[in-house]
Amino acid sequence: MHSHRILRLGSRPIRLLIALSLAGPVVTAQSPVPRYEVKRTGAPLTIDGTLDEAAWAAAPVAALQFLWESQTGPKQMTRARLLWDAQALYIGFDADDADITAQFLERDDPTYRDDAVEIFINPNPQQEAVYYGFEMNARGVLYDYLNYNSRTLFKRFDATGVKIVTSLRGSLNVRTDTDKGWSLEAMIPWPNFEELSRRPPVAGTVWKANFNRWDGVQPNRRMSIWSDPQNNESWPHVPSRFGEIVFVE
Repeated sequence: MHSHRILRLGSRPIRLLIALSLAGPVVTAQSPVPRYEVKRTGAPLTIDGTLDEAAWAAAPVAALQFLWESQTGPKQMTRARLLWDAQALYIGFDADDADITAQFLERDDPTYRDDAVEIFINPNPQQEAVYYGFEMNARGVLYDYLNYNSRTLFKRFDATGVKIVTSLRGSLNVRTDTDKGWSLEAMIPWPNFEELSRRPPVAGTVWKANFNRWDGVQPNRRMSIWSDPQNNESWPHVPSRFGEIVFVE
């Protein structure tokens, strides 16, 4: 197939791919996955990267774990949060970081090579073949894609209306000083998920998701993650091990 045909979301191949995935078997997780309650925000959020609204303070914290001892570099904590309203899903990350680095500047650059946070979202847990990936570096640059079968990334999927802002507590790409950290705030409007979710979530809706962070400069790179993928390598694309996110009022 020609890539310019298969990568359009409205094309028959993508619709067929999703239809086939919906008919596939569901993989049973080896042990329970974490569950996160996504609270509804009553007031509009200002997307400025600071996470200083009362709604963020009331949102539960999903702390990322360090699972791969073969990796080197400092273990720096990351806290993720989610909120929702009628318009969009809101994502907040707060990362401790003594050396903030990010080189990539353009949409769909390999931001995961920078100091970056990621969220993988499956709006239809009845299938595990297709999910959305959003990888965002400390500059707020977005690499977004559809992931098929955990290994094929359709990077020509570009979410629309997304807003991402970061706030740095330190200096970017200055290796000789000591920074404190950075935070990221993102808004993703619901229409971006409609191929898998059919309609926006309501209270009680359950999706699957995972949060990750890549931190450090080669060769001292470390990944932290919310829901344990239960593998021996730092490979986060294991949709059967995504945590549950349940939307609540």
